[in-house]
Amino acid sequence: MRMNTVEKMVVASPLRRGPQIWYETPLLLRLGGRLDPGAHALEIGCGTGRGIELILNRFGAARVDGVDIDPDSLARARRRWHGNSRVAIVQGSATDLRAAVDAADASYDAVFDFAIVHHIPDWRACLAEVGRVLRPGGRFYFSEMTARALARPTLALLFDHPTEDRFDARDFLTELPRHGLHVIGSKSLLGDYFFGVAQRRHPESPGRGA
Repeated sequence: MRMNTVEKMVVASPLRRGPQIWYETPLLLRLGGRLDPGAHALEIGCGTGRGIELILNRFGAARVDGVDIDPDSLARARRRWHGNSRVAIVQGSATDLRAAVDAADASYDAVFDFAIVHHIPDWRACLAEVGRVLRPGGRFYFSEMTARALARPTLALLFDHPTEDRFDARDFLTELPRHGLHVIGSKSLLGDYFFGVAQRRHPESPGRGA
């Protein structure tokens, strides 16, 4: 589901950017660390492309692909990153990354979710795609809002979000292992927000567990 005009304004403002830069990013770095040299990362729901700057400069990605469904936000992202060979911006759905960015299995070293999965009606399909496109050992960095936060009257009035089958932190964290993602660290905040990093499991070695 696309953000409405009010939410786009908030996301582009210091109200969102400040916490993302000064709280979320340091926390995610503590939980999951910087990326290895040469890492190829994907940001789902990249919006206007501000998160890509953090992924490159703070997390240390060598290349970043950004995907979003909103054409207006993507136009701003393309202007922001025009001519930068390390960044690719494409339109498409995070529930079908093969169609969106031609993402083969195990094609990324990291995937980033800066509070976008709660916008996606079929959020489980999105997490399945994250698990599919991550290489073994690759990391999924996420910051999210819970169903409780989305139900607060102010947010419900101002913003448009799916209302059915929303998740709390436990629902989200429990879903990840179903897609080969092992949570290596997480933190909840006030029951409304949660943050974490999960790692794609390595395939079982031959004969293991026999």
